[in-house]
Order: sequence, then structure tokens, then C-alpha cells
Amino acid sequence: MHLSCSQTRRQGQEDQHSKMWKRIDHQPKIKAVAGPQAGQFKELGAAREPAMPHPLELSEFQSFPVFEDISHHIKEVGAQLVKKVNAIFQLDITKDGKTILQWTIDLKNGSGDMYPGSARLPADTVFTIPEPVFMELVLGKMNPQKAFLAGKFKVSGKVLLGQKLERVFKDWAKF
Repeated sequence: MHLSCSQTRRQGQEDQHSKMWKRIDHQPKIKAVAGPQAGQFKELGAAREPAMPHPLELSEFQSFPVFEDISHHIKEVGAQLVKKVNAIFQLDITKDGKTILQWTIDLKNGSGDMYPGSARLPADTVFTIPEPVFMELVLGKMNPQKAFLAGKFKVSGKVLLGQKLERVFKDWAKF
């Protein structure tokens, strides 16, 4: 009997398939134990980043009240800021080199927004700043350009947009 190449290949796959089942049949049987019954499964939401603190812990951070206050300011004058700034900023606040807090300032869409967490849309500029440095910058105790050049914080993306964010902080400080 003469087999074509495809028949030989198919025969080989069938032999492999039956060997696989034979091997499985020799595996020890697993006993079923009481587990969830039909209808007992819960639908899970999207995974969250474990590095971010639980919302109840946010108030433990020195910068949290500042972020809340800036957020209120953006709610009041956000539409004007969107016209002037037209950018999304993500602030990664660090401690010992690890991100402990993230805030996004969206001054590109709608009437502006500020919220905890990473940017929902791609950020134009991402700042990675140790919390004490952030506090000094936002309270006007440290010059942002000098601090950046001295390596006190990192910026990725459109670095020059940082000047617009500096103006937003200065406007907030006047209130």
C-alpha cells in the first residue's frame, strides 16, 4: 500500500494523538472536591496596579491635600486652562525610588480634569518626582528649572510643557 505525503502526515498525527490519550489515561485520577457551584462565580473587574495605595491610605501622603486642592481649582477654571495649556500631565510621586502615588492633570480635553491614577489617555509629559521635591516645587520653594537640571526629578515626553504646568501651579497658589 502506497500513502501520499498528506496521508502519512495525517497517520502520524493520529498516532501521536492516540499516544497522548494513552499517556493521560495512566495519570493518577484527581478527586473532585467541593468547589463553587454553577452561578457562584463573580465577574472580576480590570486588574489594578499593586503599587498604588488603597484610596483610604491616600490621606497619609503629605502631597494628598495639595493634589485635592489643585483638583478643586481645576474644576473651577479648567475650561480656561484647557485653552491655554492643551496637554495631559502625569505625576508619578516617588519614595525611595518607587512610585507611591500617581495623579493625572488633563488640561487637553473637555473642561479639564484631575484624578488619582495614571493617565486614561496618553500623557504628553510624565514627571517622576520624589514627594518632598514635589512639595517644594508646588509651594514655590524650589525653582523647577534648577531642580530639573540638578536631577531632582525626571521628565519624559514633551519636557517644555512643564513650563505650562508650572504656571498652573502658580495660578493655584494665588487662590
